[in-house]
Order: sequence, then C-alpha cells, then structure tokens
Amino acid sequence: MADITRRLGWRHLRGAPTAHVRHHRGTRLLHDGPGLSFWFRALTAAISEVPVDDRELAMTFHARTSDFQDVAVQATVTYRISDPAVAAARLDFSIDPDSGVWRAAPLEQLGTLLTETAQQHALDVLSRTPLSAALVDGVTAVRERIAQGLAGEPRLPATGIEVVAVRVVALRPEPEVERALRTPAREQIQQEADRATYERRAVAVERERAIAENELASQIELACREEQLVDQRGTNARREAEEHAAADAVRAEAEAARTVRLADAEAARTVRLAEAEATRSVRLAKAEAEGAREVGEARAQAQAAWLRVHGDVDVATLNALTGTRLAENLPRIDSVTISPDVLTGLLTRLGTRE
Repeated sequence: MADITRRLGWRHLRGAPTAHVRHHRGTRLLHDGPGLSFWFRALTAAISEVPVDDRELAMTFHARTSDFQDVAVQATVTYRISDPAVAAARLDFSIDPDSGVWRAAPLEQLGTLLTETAQQHALDVLSRTPLSAALVDGVTAVRERIAQGLAGEPRLPATGIEVVAVRVVALRPEPEVERALRTPAREQIQQEADRATYERRAVAVERERAIAENELASQIELACREEQLVDQRGTNARREAEEHAAADAVRAEAEAARTVRLADAEAARTVRLAEAEATRSVRLAKAEAEGAREVGEARAQAQAAWLRVHGDVDVATLNALTGTRLAENLPRIDSVTISPDVLTGLLTRLGTRE
C-alpha cells in the first residue's frame, strides 16, 4: 500500500522499492517505475500500484486416484509479476488517491488463477495413478506436472505473471485409509520390536549371570586381599611401635643432654655473675673508703686553716665576727609590735635606774 499525504489540495505519494507505480493523467503516462515519489492532484490522476516482489501462494485441494481413493494435496507456488504494465492493463491494480489502498482485489484474482491452474494439472496426474504409487512417488510427479503446466499456461505470461518455483509439501490419503495402510507396517515393526525385546532379555540374563560370577570372583579375591591387608597392617603396627619407641629413647637422651648442658651453662653464668658482683662491690667499697678518707682530710685541713686564721685575730675582731654570724643566723623580723604593758614596764625600769 502506497503512503499518501495531503497538502493544500495536493497529494504526495511515496512508493516502496517493491511496488511498481504507474501514474496517468488522462491518456498521458507521467510516472512509471518502482519506488517513486511525486506530487499529484487527486481529481485528474489515475494511479496503479503493482507489487513486483516474490509472493508465496499456499494451496490445499483434494483429488482422487485411479483406485477411487481421496487424497489431500498441499502445495506452495512462488510467483512474481514480471511485466507490471501488462498486469496493470489486465487486472485492476488502481489505488484510491486519498488512502492508497487498492480499489479491487487483484492479488486474489491472481491467486484464484494460479490455484485453479495448478489444481487442474494435479488432478490430471493423480487420476491416472493408484494410491500406493501416489504415496510413494506422487509428490515428485505432482510437483513436476504442476511446474510444467504453469510454465506452459499461455494466460500467465499474457497477464504478466512469472512462476518462480513450485513445492508440494504433502500428499495424504483419508485418515481411515492412512490408518489401514499403517497397520501392516506397524504390525511388522511391533514384531521386530518383540523379537528385539526377547533377544535383549536373553542377552540381559546372560550378562546378569556373567556379572554374578564376576561379583563372586571379586568377593573371593577381595577376601584374600583383605587377609593380606590385615597381616600387613599388623606388621606395620609393630614396626611403627618399634620406631616410636626408638624415637622416644633418642628424644629422651637428647632432652637429658640438653638439660645437663643448660644446667651447666646456667651454673657457669651464675658463677660469672657472682664474681662480677663481688668484684664490683669490692671496687665500690674501695672507692667509697677512698672518697671518705679524702673528704676527711679536706675537712681537717679546712678546719686547721680556719683555726690558724682565727688564732692570729684579736678578741674584739672575733667578737665582731661572732656577732655577725649570729645576726646572719637569726630569723628575719619584719615588724615589732610594742604593747602598752611592755612600754610601761620599760619606762618603769628606766625611771628606776635614774
């Protein structure tokens, strides 16, 4: 369907690449080709849109074989319009200038033409073929006959139609006949299945017996190996106990030697520390005695010098020095408070002396 838009009394058509558009104004052909885009006036334009892409036409019809059995044929015909001008002249592909849809149903007419033509050739070949042959080779025969019949049909080229391919999907009889035809094959298949089942069961029984014998032999072998395993485990346990005992003895000896070495080292370290402490104490005692002796000598010398100095000084000077030292050692007096009682006593004593 073409895409048509309206603008101020004019129409604009935009076609698809797979659609062949023919635009007439009166008897004059203005536009002709696929995928066109143009402006036109609706009152004076006659436009046809012919699809030129490949189209699939599925068809299903019934036919009768030579032994009067009904069969259903499913086929697909692929066709295309190879001459759009001829097709537009033979069929009504005109579109509405406002909506762009076809005024008629041209594709339905083409489908009817192709279906009836193909059905005619299929009925012709099946009417001379029995049902068994039709079910075996009927699909190929019907396809070839339909393809030949459509290729030789003069009306199709006259309408501008080209058949691209023909495919026959299925050819089936009536359900009752199909079930009847399937019954012998099913019986044969069932017999083959039963025979295969019996053979499979016999093989299964034989395999189960072989499996049971293998399991019994495996159990016997397993019991023998388990006995060997028990013996080997006992031997390994004894060997492991002996190894552990030897390792414990070696470990005890090493621990005793290590303890003795540690004790000797600790004793030697203690002796060295005691000797060092005694030496340090003796040195300290000597140093303290030497210091005390030197201090005593210094004090004695200072005292002797002090005595010598004071021995040469007269008594008045010694009294003055004594008073000075006494004044230096007296406590500091910030203020003196004389009460009336004390002042009265002092005045009394002064008066008495006079």
